[in-house]
Parts: sequence; structure tokens; C-alpha cells
Amino acid sequence: MLRSHTNGELRQENVGQTVTLVGWVQRTRDKGGILWIDLRDRYGITQLALEEGVESEEVREKARTLGREFVVSVTGKVAERYSKNAHIPTGDIEVRVEQIEVLNPAKLPPFLIEDETDGGDELRMKYRYLDLRRTPVRNNLMLRHKMAQAVRRYLDGQDFIEVETPVLIKSTPEGARDFVVPSRMNPGEFYALPQSPQTFKQLLMVSGFDRYFQIVKCFRDEDLRADRQPEFTQIDCEMAFVEQEDILNTFEGLVRYLFKEIKNLDFPTVPRMEYADAMRWYGNDKPDVRFDMKFVELNDVVKGQGFPVFDSAELVVGINAATCAAYTRKQLDELTNFVKRPQLGATGLVYARVEAGGVVKSSVDKFYPQEELQKWKAAFNANEGDLLLILAGPADKTRKALSELRLEMGQRLGLRDKDTFAPLWVVNFPLLEYIEEEGRYFAMHHPFTSPKPDDLHLLDNPETIGQARANAYDLVINGVEVGGGSIRIHDRAVQARMFSLLGFSPEEAQAQFGFLLDAFEYGAPPHGGIAFGFDRLCSLFGGADSIRDFIAFPKNNSGRDVMIDSPSPISDKQLTELSIKTAVVAK
Repeated sequence: MLRSHTNGELRQENVGQTVTLVGWVQRTRDKGGILWIDLRDRYGITQLALEEGVESEEVREKARTLGREFVVSVTGKVAERYSKNAHIPTGDIEVRVEQIEVLNPAKLPPFLIEDETDGGDELRMKYRYLDLRRTPVRNNLMLRHKMAQAVRRYLDGQDFIEVETPVLIKSTPEGARDFVVPSRMNPGEFYALPQSPQTFKQLLMVSGFDRYFQIVKCFRDEDLRADRQPEFTQIDCEMAFVEQEDILNTFEGLVRYLFKEIKNLDFPTVPRMEYADAMRWYGNDKPDVRFDMKFVELNDVVKGQGFPVFDSAELVVGINAATCAAYTRKQLDELTNFVKRPQLGATGLVYARVEAGGVVKSSVDKFYPQEELQKWKAAFNANEGDLLLILAGPADKTRKALSELRLEMGQRLGLRDKDTFAPLWVVNFPLLEYIEEEGRYFAMHHPFTSPKPDDLHLLDNPETIGQARANAYDLVINGVEVGGGSIRIHDRAVQARMFSLLGFSPEEAQAQFGFLLDAFEYGAPPHGGIAFGFDRLCSLFGGADSIRDFIAFPKNNSGRDVMIDSPSPISDKQLTELSIKTAVVAK
């Protein structure tokens, strides 16, 4: 090794020792009589000192030539610092330099490689190899490493085995858009990159591997955002001879283990919520339950008083923003504009304040006398100082808008603390949803999800198909879906029925999934599983909004790697080998 110690290792007990350190020059501070250099590696920072009349002039002059990010080797003696730095672990010592060797000089970096950098997102992604030198980014990847190791320890302790599944697979019509890979040896045919190892892990259950897991790369060609990348990582798991309760208990244990190992937090249990309750109380299937502020439905309370907005609405619903009655007209206008944004589409916002003595003042007082407004107060269980925020309109659209307003109020009131965690199981989703534009049913999870045993008969009646519940479950933490799974169909006849409901002809089902249907005829056990979004879990544990901060080399919002300039064109020769016409690509 070129070094005797790392830059995060030396302490007071090392004083007097001669050491050799290597790393990058973080910064230099030349005060004339004394020169300090901060030397950095991934383990930390060590201060180097060169004092006039103590260290040799030759070494001091060489040190003055060092620029930011020069790679150097230094040898010297550990000494106690006169002015200690309590903010770094090595803050009690410094190294008095006796020798310096420049291992590699460096150009001036395009941005400061410090915790608080002056580089914007695009610039730092272009020079990601430099950004990775910064402590916050390095810490994110270290957290990711620790979480991966903890996952493996827990699952290994539960008798799971890690199995790698193929990356070049068959494209399927369900789910998100596939990334496809042309086959040179089979002209005109294509592989797909897996969106999930779903069918392979089910085949492993048929094979007798009753507990499987994989920390696996998956790919989806879809629009991107902060918590979405074209390639992402899942903790993919499957178990045989189990029911839903077994899955929930096993992976609730994993979640509790991760919180204890990584955050030193104890969760005695993870509560459960019905999908229908989540939609009724919070307006979405991944509610943030760090704070209450449940929806209150008001149709029976507010209709019939001559206010046309309420009288004509399918749903009138609101939330109680406790202690917010003092909101100004400007603040209320901000909230109104918030819900009227095109992506939410509410037509307006009705509000009411509970003032001194319990008197209610609303923005629609001319339609509602005080005795009627007191019914509002009772419905919301409101107290003096509370602010009632009410929306009206089509049920689904209104719930969605109010859900976003609830989260906005939670943010404004400081109720969404990133250091507070509220895990939640959401269970009993609908099995299917009907998309009018497509004229058919789609699977809420995926086509291999089993219906609840008690609801299986509902699939035989066209009028009750939409009432069938899925044997499915999602894990939600702080309003973010971090995992989802289901008990799978393991009977060929039921799977064939599901494909039929999803619009597949028997021939299409056999062509796309015949290998799975055939496998079910060779003794498929009852089985189920779950997949966690590993990148999302890491960002949640790290207190960040974007998963990109926890991926070593992420793509930008256009799906591009600006560092290596990918995707990029390929040569005509490669296109010819792949039986792809140049003109088609040029167009």
C-alpha cells in the first residue's frame, strides 16, 4: 500500500508516529509563516502543516505549487493541533510534513468539490466522477451499501437464497413501455430488458426454490421525475407455501430490521389500512400518515342551501387545518391557486374560519347562516382557531386535488419531518380497473395477481368483475410507495381467466405467457412475493427527495447520461449487422 493510514483514521493516540498519507488536495491556506493543506480521501480529511523554520524550505516551496484536487503522497509526523477542530474526527491532530510527492497534478475543477458546492445539477452530472468526491454524495452511496448489506443479512437469516435472473428477456404488452434490444443472430427479432423478474421468480417457486431474493436492475422506458429513472434497482422477493399474512410478517420484519440497523429506530408493528379507507380518508393509495388531517365528506351537511357549486357536485369534501384560522387573504389565495393548477384542476376553494367563541365565518356566508355553519364545525370536530378547507366536484378529481392540498398544508405546518417515519401497509386493492379510452380492464398490479379467494366468483359476472379485490399489498412510508406485491395465481385455469379479462385471446396468452401457463401444470405451489424500490428506500432513509442522489451514475430528466453522452447514434455497420435500416433510424 502507498499509505500507512487513511485520512479519517488518525487520532490523539497517534501523536509522535511517522505516517504516510495519500489523497486529494481539498484546499490550501498560506499564511506566510505557516502553510496548511487539507488532504482528503473517502475516509475523511487530515490537516497537513508546514511551518517556516520547522519544515524544510524545499518541502514548503513544493507544497505551495499544489492546486485543488492534486493527487499527492505525504510523509510526516503526527502532532497535536494548537487550534482543534471539533467538526471532523481528525480535528485534534495534524501531520507535520517531511516529504511530498505529487502522484498526479489536476486541472482546476469546474465546480467546488465541497459539501456546499457552486455547481448546478447538470454541471455536476457532466462531471459526476468529481461530484462523487464530495462528502454528501459519498455518504449517500455508503448508506446505499450499508442498506444492501443489511438486506442480504436479514434475508439470508430467513433462509432466502439469492438467484440471478436473465437481463435479456421477452417483451410483453402489459405494464410500462419496454426497452428493446435487437438480436444480431435472429434478424428482425428483439429482446426486452426486464421491468421486473416477475415470471422468472414465479418459475423459481415452481422449481422448488421456496424463498428467493435478488437485488436486481430493472428497466422501464417511461417519463422521468425525481423518484424515477430508466434503470432502477429492486429488492425482489418471492416465497412459496404462504398466504398474505406470511408475506406481510416476513417483510415487515425486514423493514423493522433496516430501521434498527441503519437509523437505530424501533417499530413494534406496521399498521394496516384498507385501500378503500385510504382513498376515503386521504384521497390516494399511499397516504402520508405522519399527520392526521383526514378528509371529511360533507354532502349530507352542505347540500340543499342554494349554493350551486355544492348542490351540483358529486362530492363535497374538506380538511381541517388546525390552528390556521389566522391565514391572510393572500395565503388563502395562494391555496386557491394551488388547487386550480392544471394538474389538479379544481375550480375553486371554499374556506371557513372558526373564530373566537366558536363563531364560524366562511367565504360563502350569504348561502349559509350561522346555524348551518355550526354543522360544518361539528362535522370537522373543529375548535377555535381552526381553518376548514373545502373542495367540490367530480369525486375522483376532487379527492386527488384535496390530497395534494392536504400534503401542501402538512408541509407548511412542518408536519412532514424527514426524520419522522410512518410505515404503513395498504391492503385489499381492486383487482382490475376499467379504462374507458381503451374499452377494457387493466390489472391494478399485474396480470399474475390473485383475486381474494372470497371474490373469485365475482369474475364470472360482467356486472361484478370490477368489485373483485386483489390479494395484494403495498408498503408506504411517509407518503411514498416503497414496495408492492401480491399472492400470485398458481392455477392455470384462473390465470387463463385473468388473461381473458385483460383482453388476451387464448392464442395471444399462449404466445406471450405459454411458458408460465405450461409450468403451472407441473405442480405449482401457492406463492407470493414483494418488490421494494431500493433507490426509493435509500433516498427515504437519507432524507432526500430525489433517488438520483443515491445512484452512482444517474440519468437526467431526459433519460440522458450527460457524462458519457448516452444514448448516442451507432454506426451504419452496426445497424446493418442488426438488420436495422439506416433510413429508419435517420427519420
